[in-house]
Amino acid sequence: MATAVPVERDAVARAFTTPATEVRLPGAVVHRTGALDLVAAGVGPALAAASTASVLTAAALTGAPYRLVVSTGIAGGFAPDAPVGALVVADDIVAADLGAETAEGFLPVTELGFGTVNHEPPAPLVREIVAATGGLTGAVLTVSTVTGSAERAAALRARHPRALAEAMEGFGVAEAAAAHGVPVVEVRAVSNPVGPRDRAAWRIGDALATLTEGFGKLAPLLESWKQT
Repeated sequence: MATAVPVERDAVARAFTTPATEVRLPGAVVHRTGALDLVAAGVGPALAAASTASVLTAAALTGAPYRLVVSTGIAGGFAPDAPVGALVVADDIVAADLGAETAEGFLPVTELGFGTVNHEPPAPLVREIVAATGGLTGAVLTVSTVTGSAERAAALRARHPRALAEAMEGFGVAEAAAAHGVPVVEVRAVSNPVGPRDRAAWRIGDALATLTEGFGKLAPLLESWKQT
């Protein structure tokens, strides 16, 4: 499981009863708890991709590759559909600002003739996670610059009407997973509304508690899940 920062990683780790042990790898430090590994992969899609790829490569070289990658942490939620405190499970992981600004508007990189801008998690797993947690299902956007205005929030939602949350790492983690042929899912706890940066409205502690609660319900599923 890949988070951006240690406080998110630790919130997830609190859901598991087995104490975590550190495994130091080139480019990453893995916290191992039972059959699950957690890594604070860094902020932003590039560093998250690099750190996740390092962990995946190390596992593959030992002959014990991972069966699943989970991108998780806190996120902004698009009001009113994903309120503060909600848990969002991505059925589409989208690079929302990977492309070009033109006179006619934003063009995703795919319309420029190369690359990809989305990864779809396994639908059966998404359904199982939602059933276990009561989470919301929709697209989670990955951005390199966090939204800070109502205008940008509206523009993103217009381009991605199914978007429920915005974060900075999911697409990078998904790119690394895809390079290794490993399925990926993204689970986010909403800490603030997407839009103007009103720190008084942020509920980071509550969102971290939501992560702990959610992964407490997911532990048996994640430990046993196999793609069919």
